[in-house]
Parts: sequence; C-alpha cells; structure tokens
Amino acid sequence: MNVGMVKDRLATLLRSKNTVFTSEELALIWKETDTKLIKKYAYRYVRGGKLYRIRKGIYAKDKEYDRLELAVKIFTPSYISLETVLTREGIVFQHYDQIFVISYLNREIFCDGQIYVFRRMKESILTNSAGIQKRGNYYIASKERAFLDTIYLNKNYHFDNLSSIDWEKCFEIISIYDNRTMEQRLKSYYRIATNA
Repeated sequence: MNVGMVKDRLATLLRSKNTVFTSEELALIWKETDTKLIKKYAYRYVRGGKLYRIRKGIYAKDKEYDRLELAVKIFTPSYISLETVLTREGIVFQHYDQIFVISYLNREIFCDGQIYVFRRMKESILTNSAGIQKRGNYYIASKERAFLDTIYLNKNYHFDNLSSIDWEKCFEIISIYDNRTMEQRLKSYYRIATNA
C-alpha cells in the first residue's frame, strides 16, 4: 500500500468537519467505490488507532465524537427531536439520558454507552423540513417541531413549561401532520398555555 495515499486518506478524514463517518461517507470522502477496500482501509485505521469504530459501518475520528451526529447516522433519514429538544429548551423538566430521534422505524439501541430511542414517523412528515434546523453535522427539530412531534406520537403528554413556545409557528407547521385529532390537541394545549 502506498504510504502517501494512506496519509492522504487519513488527512482528508481529519480535515473533515464530521466527527462520525458511515462507510458510505468514507467512500465519498476517499472517492472509492470498492466497498471491500473501504472496509479494509477502515479496519487498518481502527487497528492502528487512527479511527474509532463505534458500531458496524460507523466510525469516528476518536472517542470524543458528537453523539447527536451519531444518532442521525445510525438510521437515515432522521433528526433529533422529542425529549432531547424539549428538555434542552426547558419545556420538559425531567432529565433524560437517552437521545430521542425521529426516523422511519421504532427502535431502541444501546451503542457505546448511550441509549438512542428512535420513534417512527410516516415518510411525508419525516422528510418535511418545516421546523428542522441543520446544526453542525446533524438535523434537529426546533422546539415547536419537537412539541408537535411529541403530541403527534402521544395522546396525553405532560409539558412542564409551554411559555416559550411560538404558537404561530406551531399553527404554521401543523399541516404537515395531516391529522385533525392532533390539530384539536394543539388547540387544547394552546388554550391551556395562553388561558384563551
């Protein structure tokens, strides 16, 4: 193996803004189409301590990778939402160790000391970017989108503090769910929060 090529491949990876890489991303970065070669290179880098293998087909520069970035790369398409966003925004006070992700399937995965909870959303909602923001190397719901995702998936959910919710944004985004029952739920939460 050409030593210069190895250094170039590694340097290209290290220059990347990503902290987590799927095998497909390695193929794009290295401009390599042979999956066997990609696995071989990745294996050598892991064995040499240059890459950290998180799980099959997913690698990181080191153990200090961004866990939210990993969350959206385990299953794609996906985005960070639900309690992960709601607790950060002070809408739910309970602390959750899990990272909650909206994806195309329901699954709970324990990976590298972290629990990732994937909640299924139908494709038309999952792929709609309303209320979704790109933050670094992952997509995350705004507090309004996370709130709506939560009431879509849960009939009676208790929120601790709805004072920071922008209700106008909620009423703009609600149409993507195409669910009248959920619209009634939103109106009910709105009336309680605003004393309307």
